[in-house]
Parts: sequence; C-alpha cells; structure tokens
Amino acid sequence: MSLYLRIAWRNVWRHRRRTFLIAIGMGVTMAMLVLYDGLIGGFEQAIYGNAIQLLGGNIQVHAPGYSEKAGRKPLLPLDDPEAIVRAAESQPNVVVASKRIVTGGLVTNREGAFAITIVGVETDKEGRITPVSENISSGRYLLPDDGDVIVIGQGLATAMEIEVGDRITMVGNTTHEQTRQRTMTVIGIYDVGVPSVEKGTIYISLAEAQNLFGLEGQVTEIVISLKQIGQEPGVMDALDASVPGYEVESWVTSIPDLKKTMDMKTGVMSVFGVFMLGIAAIGILNLLMMAVFERTREIGIVGALGLKPREITFLFLLEGILIGLMGAAIGAILGTAINGILGIYGLDYSQFANLTEYTALISGSIYPQLVPLKVLKHAFTVAIIAALAALYPAIEASRREPAEALHYV
Repeated sequence: MSLYLRIAWRNVWRHRRRTFLIAIGMGVTMAMLVLYDGLIGGFEQAIYGNAIQLLGGNIQVHAPGYSEKAGRKPLLPLDDPEAIVRAAESQPNVVVASKRIVTGGLVTNREGAFAITIVGVETDKEGRITPVSENISSGRYLLPDDGDVIVIGQGLATAMEIEVGDRITMVGNTTHEQTRQRTMTVIGIYDVGVPSVEKGTIYISLAEAQNLFGLEGQVTEIVISLKQIGQEPGVMDALDASVPGYEVESWVTSIPDLKKTMDMKTGVMSVFGVFMLGIAAIGILNLLMMAVFERTREIGIVGALGLKPREITFLFLLEGILIGLMGAAIGAILGTAINGILGIYGLDYSQFANLTEYTALISGSIYPQLVPLKVLKHAFTVAIIAALAALYPAIEASRREPAEALHYV
C-alpha cells in the first residue's frame, strides 16, 4: 500500500500545472458550496431571526395551564418572573430576557372595530432587539414611563385612517374577564413590511398594561431572545433544570406557520444544493478523465512492466483521491475565508428587501453563517466525487492492451 501511495504522490507532482488546475477547479467548486451554505444561513438569521423576534422571541415561558387556553391569550401571572429572567440571562447564548403581558382585545374609532393582540413590553429591553423599534416610520417607540400611549402598525393605521397624535379606544379583559377600556394616544407607527403583524399587533408599556389589566407587579410571559436560531434546546433544558414548574416552549411550537415556511425553504434549497453538487461532479469528472486519458501511453508502459489492470486502476484511483483531498483543502480554506470576510462586512441586500413579505425583515445586509460541520461534509463529498471520477477513466484505460496503449496518441 505504501509503495502505491508513494508512486501516486510522485505522479501527482510530475505534472504540477495540471494538478494545480484540477485541484483549484475542485477547490473553487467547493468554495462556492461553502459560500452557498453560508449565505443560506445568513438569510435564515436575517429573515427568520427577525421574524422570530417580531412574533414572540426564540423561547417563551408561561404559567402552568397556559397552553390549554393559548388561543384565548389568557392572563395567567407567572410566579417569581425575576427568577426566570435571572436564570435565562445567565445562559451564554441569551441576548435578553424580557417580561411581557400579552392578551387579546379591540381598538375602535369611527372607522370601526379591529381585533388586535395587545402586548405590554419592557421597552428598555425590547427596544434593543425588536424590529418594531428599528422600523418606526412616524413618531417614536415607547419609553418605560409612558402611560396612555400606544404604538401601532402601518396596516392598522391605514385601516383606521389615523396618524401619530390621534386618539383611539382600546378594549381588553382583566384576569377576571372584566372588560377594561382606555382611550390611547398613538405615539408611534411601525412599518416592518409584514401586513398581518402590522394590522394585528399593538404595543404599550409594561407598566401601563399592568395598571390597565389589574396585574400590578405581575407579568404573563417571559420572552427570551437568543444569538442564533438553533440554540433553543440547550437553553430550554437549562431553564427546566434551574426554574422548574413552568411551561417553556420555543418558536418552533409557538409559531408553527413560520416553522413550516422554514422547512419548505430548506427543502427547496436542498434541491438546489443537489443540482450544484451534480454540476460540480460533472466538472471534476471531466477534468480527471482528460488527465487520465492523456496518460494512456504511460498506462501502457506500467502495464508492460508487469502491473495488473486492477493495480493500475488502484494506482490512478489513489492519484484521484490525493488530488481530491488537495481540492477539498483549497476549497475549505477559500470558502472559509470568503465567508469570514462577508461575515464581518456583510452583503448589502437592501435593494431586494421589498421582494417578499419576509425579505422585508432584512435590515439591509446579510452576514453569512459558517458551519464547520458543513465545510467538512463538502470536503468529504468533493474527495468522494474525485475518487469516483478517477475510477471510471482509470478502469477504461487499464483495460487496453499494453501494446495498444503504447501506440496511443
């Protein structure tokens, strides 16, 4: 085995220019695959990460029994919410854990009544991470000491024909199902490009929600925001261990429509990935076939010296594997470098932000996400493709009689 490996390694470097061309060709192909994965990860974080923050955070913590009545958005106060916040923010992947009061209600004016979700938020915390605060088109975002003021979406403002400074009536239920209403001043209008959210969700300060719904010093939900999608299971396990007795769920179960959309996107992107691998395989096969057939006379010489066809095949297969490994190494370095640079400086995507409802959530730039395991997977795939690509022409060439191969031009 070592003899064949030494001969194969020597043969690889006998034609340095050709070897470099093949290895670089495979490396560029692999780098494109790594960049493709990185961009998909960047899109996922930019679009779906913002969507998750907009629709309720990566993880939500509720009081026991909440899930049975979730459709009615019940006002079930949490016991010791501060302990939950401390436990959550002690986890390294947690960006912020904020307290909320969430319930259903109505807003009315002369244009009619509109069903909405009322969200009382810790403005100082959520203002750092929610797309709402970053997309105020008119007026301003909430402040911690705001009273009877409200932030609404552009879709609702258009339907109600109101502007900043106008007053509307907000109706909601207390913990005892008693109706409470309050005339609120529109302090801000947000425009995130998602009409369903803009028309159905309004925001008030947590203190105002506590006062309005009879929940002095209490909250009904803890929303936990993470650095990246996919880190939810570890944080949820830690919460279950440190503060047991609560209902802890991730966006996967609380926002099933978004999960379904992501799964569909992943399926479509996987198909494109297979096409890219197919194109890469054809290119690598073409390069290695030409390299082997150009050496038909050399194959005839080693055959005349006594090497059997299977030994010739094995020798050229080793050469293909070595070149494939070189290409994989070049691709891993090149792809990682490109992803690293774009991960720092970003890829401007603002001109395409209005293509769809979800792309509207992109803040302006995409930052590719490098996944080391995917880099290794692509390196292994390129090496396998190189080996298979070298196998066929080596078998075909080794089948020739030495005398015929020696006269091959």
